[in-house]
Amino acid sequence: MGSTQFGNFHDFCRDSTLPICNIFVANNQPPNRAYGGCALTGIDLSGGRYLGNLGSIILAFISILASIFLLWRSERKKAAVGRREMQIFLIGYIVIEICEIFTVGAFPLDSAVRKGFTAVHVAAITATCWILLLNALVGFQFLDDGTPASIGLFLASAGVLFIGTGYITLDTAFSWTGHFDSSYHGHNRNIALYVLYQLFPLVCLVFFYVLESVLVLRVLGETKPMIYLSLAGLLFAIGQIFEYVISTHLCQASHGKINGALFETFFTLLGVVTVWIFWSSITEDDWPMPITAGGGYT
Repeated sequence: MGSTQFGNFHDFCRDSTLPICNIFVANNQPPNRAYGGCALTGIDLSGGRYLGNLGSIILAFISILASIFLLWRSERKKAAVGRREMQIFLIGYIVIEICEIFTVGAFPLDSAVRKGFTAVHVAAITATCWILLLNALVGFQFLDDGTPASIGLFLASAGVLFIGTGYITLDTAFSWTGHFDSSYHGHNRNIALYVLYQLFPLVCLVFFYVLESVLVLRVLGETKPMIYLSLAGLLFAIGQIFEYVISTHLCQASHGKINGALFETFFTLLGVVTVWIFWSSITEDDWPMPITAGGGYT
């Protein structure tokens, strides 16, 4: 989390291109400039406008196509445990990538519209990480996977997180109540969004890894799927290192043409694909273990 104090976003927004940084200033274009960092100018357009991070825009589009392909592949795995739940996760990731085109990608937009996309982006990250954590619980069959109860739990709980996080982000961006106006000054301190955007997704990812490790090693008694799971975690971590540590150095070296956001998008895509491969590997029909009437693990 860097060297900033708890709840502060200023240093993150100075050194990294994060979607949430769009809401603390009147206009975060080109990204990072308003926070005193290396401005991600990318391609110069007319009227003093820029198309920053074109690579991220292209990779986000590729991520959407890849996710649609994985949705189709998931649909073909009729007997797979947690098929519908995994598809919900992929849909959440698609929403994230659509928003990323207009937030991190620095696509030319009106500032208010960009802040609206940012609210959806931040809320989708929180909700999608929660959905991924719930996917780890599916294998333990507390509820039969694919049933209305299971799908309803996923959608209802994720919906609460999405609406709550989205409202706080919009209230901060447009000062509806004035409660978060202090976020505009100093170190851009916002405890609520710091917890929901920075900490909560990280906790979900860590618990996902732990729970899936228990499932693979103790329930399935296998080790090979751990290669995919660990690789997914490593790819995600590399993406975050590019975003939070290397980004500003890339920006300075390229004179504002690219920064770590490009590589964060790329490694996150690889991480999501690897998570799907991991899920697919533990839902094959040839595992030597009994199956319950609901189609899950005993």
